[in-house]
Amino acid sequence: MANFDLSALALEAVCPGNEILLDDKGMPSIMVKIPKMSYADLGIGASTNTFPAFIVNGVEKDYIWISKYQNIVENGRAYSLPCRDPKANITFDQALAACTAKGEGWHLMTRMEWSLIMHWCQQNGVMPKGNNDYGKHSSESLYKAIPSMARDSSNRRQRVATGTGPLTWSHDQGPSGIFDMCGNVWEWIGGVRTVKGELQVLVNNNAADAAHSQAAAGTEWMAIDGTDGSLITPNGSGTTANSIKMDWVSSHLKYITGTLAGQSTTGRSDTFAGISADASVDASAILVLQALGMYPVTSALYGSQAVYFNNGENERVFFCGGDWDDSAGGLASFDGANPRSLSNGYIGFRSAYISL
Repeated sequence: MANFDLSALALEAVCPGNEILLDDKGMPSIMVKIPKMSYADLGIGASTNTFPAFIVNGVEKDYIWISKYQNIVENGRAYSLPCRDPKANITFDQALAACTAKGEGWHLMTRMEWSLIMHWCQQNGVMPKGNNDYGKHSSESLYKAIPSMARDSSNRRQRVATGTGPLTWSHDQGPSGIFDMCGNVWEWIGGVRTVKGELQVLVNNNAADAAHSQAAAGTEWMAIDGTDGSLITPNGSGTTANSIKMDWVSSHLKYITGTLAGQSTTGRSDTFAGISADASVDASAILVLQALGMYPVTSALYGSQAVYFNNGENERVFFCGGDWDDSAGGLASFDGANPRSLSNGYIGFRSAYISL
């Protein structure tokens, strides 16, 4: 038996549902295999329709593979490996390129995929923890993961090595789960952006296919019609008629379809539970927002987690999950207040794979 076969067998024995996937250069990543689910499976209403994360180019997929670990970069390619310092100081476009360089089907984890994991955890009563308080979770006093970078000037831990936290840092609370989606480093996410507060997406999970451009000038970005939940062509200025926009009303994030009342180039912050929608936003459009994980189905577990946005700039993209210095970070946390050019030691990324 080949060494690779032995490694795969050993991984399967310890972590059922995990697989070693090779890129087109034959280099391995440890991935978590997620089977196809419906809205109902994830607790988003009663529909048995397939959740959009499993629909790429109009075709339903039986599985998605998500990186078990926040990624590193070697020779310009992203890899999911344990006990490593996750790659940081990387822009959105650099993270995107490191994923797509691995070959067909490899991509930067998308917002639809992130939302899939978030809703699965919510439905199963799980709130993954992680490094959101200088090497530990804010609710855990004893365990600290292995540091992977120099301590700060106050001798506090910052980034920690991938997968070195306890099982509470796994999405399913077991060894087979996805680690570190709460804290450590924020993670760039594909398939969603804002233009002057107007929320824009790619169709279903088409962001998983590199053939669909996510460039700032990409022509496949679509706005969301707040009256019926359909995707519509944006006008380029963030003022598309009936499109869903992120407004700032009474110190909270509120989705509207009209003209922004609280537009500003200053970043705003709220809690996940604080998000609401104007009466003009139809239930069908709210379902789209819930599928994106950007509107609560229930706030029982994630309501206090922080969200950030900016509705005044030409384009803002998103990262998710929080960092080592954000005790309000977690699966429901998203930050859409920054440009794709941002590069910082507290922002990394995670690749995913779908067979095309």
